Parts: sequence; structure tokens; C-alpha cells
Amino acid sequence: MSTALNDDPLHTALPLSRLLLPSGPPTLAPGIVHSNFSVQGDARQSFQAWQERMSPVYDIRPSSKQAEDTFDASLSRYTIDNLSFFDFRTGPNLAVRSLGRVSTESVRDISFSVFLEGPPGQFLGGKPRLDAPHIPQVPSILALDMDQPCTIRSFHGRILLLFVPRALVERSFPDAASLHGRWIHATTPLTRILIEHLVALKQQIVGLSKEEAHQSIFNAVELLVAAFSRQAGLSGNGRAAVRAAAYGQVRRHVEANLHDPDLSPDTVLASLHLSRASVYRLFEHEGGLAAYIRNRRLRMAADELVRFPHMEVQDIAFGLGFNDASSFTRAFRRAFDIAPRELHEYAPLLKREHARRERFT
Repeated sequence: MSTALNDDPLHTALPLSRLLLPSGPPTLAPGIVHSNFSVQGDARQSFQAWQERMSPVYDIRPSSKQAEDTFDASLSRYTIDNLSFFDFRTGPNLAVRSLGRVSTESVRDISFSVFLEGPPGQFLGGKPRLDAPHIPQVPSILALDMDQPCTIRSFHGRILLLFVPRALVERSFPDAASLHGRWIHATTPLTRILIEHLVALKQQIVGLSKEEAHQSIFNAVELLVAAFSRQAGLSGNGRAAVRAAAYGQVRRHVEANLHDPDLSPDTVLASLHLSRASVYRLFEHEGGLAAYIRNRRLRMAADELVRFPHMEVQDIAFGLGFNDASSFTRAFRRAFDIAPRELHEYAPLLKREHARRERFT
């Protein structure tokens, strides 16, 4: 454990010998559902098989022509009640959750991807792009809201992945949606303890009872949420508690008034008697309160375009405070890389496609 608490970022990577999979098939306690899946052999068939396996949650695309020709991957899954824990080994690929998917599915979990070996993945937002921020070459954790579109570029490496019910996360983090795309890196004692705990869980789950394994995963979730809460300044002292309360207050007010055409940062500040500077700091990760309101309205518009196929696009836009149909269309396309009318027309097809999928978690 002394190595795990070493504060030198250059020594934070865990020894490879401690990350190896146990040999032989695991013998697990009743109540722990386990499965393995791997693709090997002909590279093209392997990639197609991996696409099919991942299709309930992600559309998998080759990151390059060479990646498709040389692809291999495997996963080991453990599920206990409503918690799922995965150990992935994967080659380069793009994992995409399009707006169409998230608008027609009921998957609302928060996922936490722990990049153990190889370069950390790249979070590319709602659509693929060439540029991405630099991520330190240490074990790193990416949080994603499965209810928001995104593209993740992965490289050769190993990933531990947890799917956590949204309600469980929001017990401690008031707005799970704002976790989307956030990173934490193994450069502090808390994050290194967290990664040590997850590696130990994978190594020791064979010898645990269902209750012990569930508690161990639950402890990992609490550590994850605590680490992200600390990063966001929402935990740790009395001032953080005030920030967390104000954050939740603003979020609830915005959500309750998305259809109010007068909703704006000024009306929020006036209604809740908060200072502009303090609220901007709370929503800095989203680009400020105005950007947060606009993004929530666009996301609500996407849902309504799918849910109400007989409503006119402009009526949905006007109902969410967009007074100009053309500016709404431009903002929607910038956010989701699809025109609102296209999503509206594709909605029945998307729903039929979703109905045939079976979620792999």
C-alpha cells in the first residue's frame, strides 16, 4: 500500500504483474453472474464479432483501416443485482453513442472507465473529431453519462468498467449528467487507493460471497463518486457542502423551467438570490450557466423529437424557448451533428432498431 500512496506522479502506474488475469475459469459464489467473450483469429471476423457483442450499448467503428485488420479484444463481466463490473482488453476502436441511440433507449446508468494499461482513451464529445485534450500517462478514470451522446477513442490496453445506476450516483453527486466527460487521474492518494481497490476486487472476486462482492463494488462506487465530487469542489468541508446545495438548487430550478421562454441566467439568479460569480464557478465545467441551460434545452428537444413524432419541429423548438427555427436548427446540428428534422423523421426506425437489441450489461 505504501507504493499506492506515493505522491510522485512518475511512480503511480501499477506493476504489470499485479494486473494479470487469474488463470483458469473462475468459480464464483451463487448470485454473481459471470461471462467471458473474446475475439481472435481472422481479424475482420473478429472486429465484426466485437461490434455485435458491444452493439447493445455502443456502435463500434474501426479507428483506422489497419486497426480493423489487426483487431483482437476480450471481456470478462461480473454482475450482482444492479451493478456490473467489466474487465476489457481491447485494440484500437471508436465507441459511439449517437443522439439517436440515447434518445430511444432507456439506458441511463453512469459508467466509470478505468484505463489501466496502454494510453488512456480520448473523450471526443458527441461526435468523432481528430483533436482531443492531452491525458497524463498514468491510470486514469473517465466518467460518462449513458444518457448523453459521445464518442470514445480507445487504444491497445486494458480497461476496468463499472456501470452504476444513476440514482446511486446522485445520492452523493447532485447532478450525475455533469459528470459526462470528466477525468480523474491517479496522481493523488484517494485515486490510487480507488484503483488499488478495483484491481484487488478483480483479483479476489472468485473467493468472495455474493454479499461481500456486492459490498466491494458498492465501496468502489462510493470512492469513485467521492473522487469526482472532490474534483468538482462539492465535498470535503462546509464550504463545499454549500456549493453542492447551491448546485443542486440551480439544477432543479433549470430543469423545472426548461419550457419557460423567460428562463435565463438572470432569472435564475433573481429567483434563487445567488451571485453571478458563484454560479458561474459552479457551472464552469459546462461553459457557464447560459451554456448549461442551452444544452439542457437542446437535450430535451432531442427527447421530444423522438417521443412526439406527430408534433412539428418548430413547435417543439418554440416550446423550449427557441424563438427562431433556423437558429434552433443550427444549434442542434452543432451539438449533435444531425438536423432536428432528420432525427424527427428517423425516430420510428430508431425505436424499431432499439427494440431488437439486448443490453450486454
